[in-house]
Amino acid sequence: MKGGLSSLRWRPGLRRTAAPAITLTRQQCTWLLATAALSLAPHLTWLPTWIMGFGFVLLGWRALLLWRGSAPPPRLVLLALVIAAAIGVRTEFDHFFGKDPGVALLALLLGLKLLEVRVTRDALAAVLLCFFLQLSLFFEDQSIPVAGLALVATLSGLAAMASLTDANGRAREQLRTGTLLVVQGVPFMVLLFVLFPRVDGPLWGLPADAFSGRTGLSDTMSPGSISALGESSEIVFRADFDGPPPRPDQRYWRGPVLTDFDGRTWRPRVFAEGAAPFYAVEGPRLDYTLTLEPHNRRWLLALDVPAAGPDAHLFTSDFQLLARQPVQSRIRVELTSHPESSIGLTENEAVLAAARRLPPGFNPRTLALADELAAGAQSHEAILQRVIARLRQSELIYTLRPPLLGTDGVDEFLFDTRRGFCEHFAGAFTVLMRATGVPARIVTGYQGGEINPIDGNLVVRQSHAHAWSEVWLQGRGWVRVDPTALSAPRRIDDGLAAALPEGEALPIMMHPRMEWLRGLRLRWEAISNAWNQRVLGYNPQRQKELLARLGLDQESSWVLGGTLAGAGALLFGLLLWWTIRKRRPADPLERVWLRFCTALARHGIVRQAWEGPHQFGVRVAAETSLPPAARAAIRAICEDYARLRYGPTCSADDLRALRTRINAIRLP
Repeated sequence: MKGGLSSLRWRPGLRRTAAPAITLTRQQCTWLLATAALSLAPHLTWLPTWIMGFGFVLLGWRALLLWRGSAPPPRLVLLALVIAAAIGVRTEFDHFFGKDPGVALLALLLGLKLLEVRVTRDALAAVLLCFFLQLSLFFEDQSIPVAGLALVATLSGLAAMASLTDANGRAREQLRTGTLLVVQGVPFMVLLFVLFPRVDGPLWGLPADAFSGRTGLSDTMSPGSISALGESSEIVFRADFDGPPPRPDQRYWRGPVLTDFDGRTWRPRVFAEGAAPFYAVEGPRLDYTLTLEPHNRRWLLALDVPAAGPDAHLFTSDFQLLARQPVQSRIRVELTSHPESSIGLTENEAVLAAARRLPPGFNPRTLALADELAAGAQSHEAILQRVIARLRQSELIYTLRPPLLGTDGVDEFLFDTRRGFCEHFAGAFTVLMRATGVPARIVTGYQGGEINPIDGNLVVRQSHAHAWSEVWLQGRGWVRVDPTALSAPRRIDDGLAAALPEGEALPIMMHPRMEWLRGLRLRWEAISNAWNQRVLGYNPQRQKELLARLGLDQESSWVLGGTLAGAGALLFGLLLWWTIRKRRPADPLERVWLRFCTALARHGIVRQAWEGPHQFGVRVAAETSLPPAARAAIRAICEDYARLRYGPTCSADDLRALRTRINAIRLP
């Protein structure tokens, strides 16, 4: 494209100044568009659809202008688009401050900036916007695929910057330059990663929207609330046991305890918190490390029953293990559990009274059945055995797709539909026990987990979400009863898919024919776990441990800062030395010429960096200390090299002839 300024036109009483014409080449604009598309595309999964659509419309508009060779739109049009974009973002998010509106504005402003690009300065600003947009990817996800996408976009951005310095360069060489810059930056990246002070939690933790959108287990339970998670393969946590993992019937990961019931929804009761557990642990112990994904709740989902450990966690009076703050980033906690411990041996009467309470006017058929089962029973243990026997005889069906229930949901489940998920079984059992006068409550959490054979970790997913019951018995305390296991015992030992009735549609990852796909998933999850543990899990504590092993005083900012600065200077010096010392890439003709100049330099005839072959030959021909024949031969070689270098062709015969002339020279 032609550069310069458009002509100026004069009209009476009006002076008009034309905008500068586009000075970028088609290849430079193509690199810019490719970088913008690669930077914007990964945001498709979390930015609002209209924002992504608007952003790609702007990119398409710029590409169309490039293809047609048209000038960018007028600045008034761009100003109107900027105002429209700002209004749209304000309407979508109700504010401008925070991670999500900030990234949305950045995505739109990138497209608008590309529309006004005319000169190199504009293009550089657009590339910098792309880099910021690539960085914002990690606000949502820090997984390996996201890091790979960011790396590809970064390579494209560096190639675009290389093209801006050499408008006539080849795309392959520009991409090579970008790759070389990335490789040179890797040592500095590793140095900063290891030594730069780590920060607990995400860097964007101040805005109110930093932890929005978390899904998973809730602190309430109603029919269908847990079955909705049954098809999700999202990982909740991983457990790495010091020895063999516990038996399947011991893999109960305790979450919210639900006591209050309004006829449809179960809710937690107010509980006390303390630094020590409200029970005494006993029996075999299980030591394990839990890697918990962020869920923006305080539940640590420990294996029943957790003991006190080195970390400052809190214990509740309903026997949960809680963090002091909501879990808003991936954490690793070292835990010890004693599955055979007794809990609640001396429960207070207020808790027991709440665990007997039922709302009036609900489920009359269930209440009548409870009266029948309690008649003549001598103890709560006897009532428990009668209820268990009755549920086993009821032929209830465990299903991932239970039918909807009405006002008397327990009655409809036990006597009409007879189909339900774990929340139906646990809810019906707990209501039955309360109706007989036995204290009972519901515990939600996760049950089971699958061992990844690649890394040996036990993986618990959202599909392992479960609800079970606890009944209080004199002398035994709170005793776990899993009503689901009464009708679908394979749910505990073999998992969800094995417990579902034959012929029921399974999620694709649970289908027996998808064993190969599950194997691929396990391998990928093992790789992701290693990434999470070694890279994303490099927190302040692990940094302190590493620095201590290196003999550095991690408590002193001067020592840490000096080490970082010294190591950075050393790396920079090594990189500078390599850049100076490395041989310039040359074709065969260039290598012959460089060897010729090097040989002359050994005899005191040094070609200056600014001298071309012609000027060098002329200067050597005037050198009186050389024999006339040698001067003439050197000048002829210089002229031959210039002819071959800047001429139309250079054949293999020409190259051999040049080598022969060089070898024939004899200098004193």
